[in-house]
Amino acid sequence: MHPPRILLGVNIDHIATLRQARGTRYPDPVQAALLAEEAGADGITVHLREDRRHIQLRDVRLLAEVLNTRMNLEMAVTEEMLALAEEVRPAHVCLVPEKREELTTEGGLDVVGSFEAIAKACERLKNAGCDVSLFIDPDEAQIDAAHRAGAPTIELHTGAYAEEKLGSDAANAEYQRLTAAAMQAVSLGLVVNAGHGLHYHNAEAIAALPGVNELNIGHAIIARALFVGLKEAVQEMKRLIIAGQEAGLMAALDAHDHEHDHADDHTHGHHDCCGH
Repeated sequence: MHPPRILLGVNIDHIATLRQARGTRYPDPVQAALLAEEAGADGITVHLREDRRHIQLRDVRLLAEVLNTRMNLEMAVTEEMLALAEEVRPAHVCLVPEKREELTTEGGLDVVGSFEAIAKACERLKNAGCDVSLFIDPDEAQIDAAHRAGAPTIELHTGAYAEEKLGSDAANAEYQRLTAAAMQAVSLGLVVNAGHGLHYHNAEAIAALPGVNELNIGHAIIARALFVGLKEAVQEMKRLIIAGQEAGLMAALDAHDHEHDHADDHTHGHHDCCGH
């Protein structure tokens, strides 16, 4: 059976960043979301931060009413945010760590260290009808804890890979970490998403990771939109990640065939030495 096509979640936070810089009503992130959907986005991601630096509560409420795909609401594990999710009931909620002084999310959620609070949050969100995802580093212990906490989905933090020079030993080492993490999560029955720091030169490789369901990408798409328009920027990224997924599937198939041929050679060799 052919695996489902990889999905693209478009993060529109930075449309709101531009709006908030002047305190105007434009550019409107809701309008951007609808344009992204028309261009083929499979979902819209927004991070309602506690300091409201970009996305506002009004944006979340409007998006909940008008989206044709689905909202992925990124939020901290706080009572205020959990109560909001129970009220708005977005299709997806991704629980993320949050520090007020950071420019963007700097690392994954510590599920191991905050296990009880995260497990309770997962239960509350599940009862509200939300599909829960945990944004975590590609770490074996964190993935295991996410599974035990009852989250059906994880989003692998790709920031460490994205920060390294493409093709460098450090980038290759991070890619191997992500590959191992994706394989572990799939073996546990988790849905695997990925995101953070992805752009037009590295997203294809992440899309090729085994079993990846969706990539969430924002800053690069919004930046590209300044030059080519939002629709074209979304369409370009979607073409890239679909190509990446197909390349990953072909590589996996080739590896499987190679292993099968090697096993056949070994079997034939064994029979030959026994005179069969």
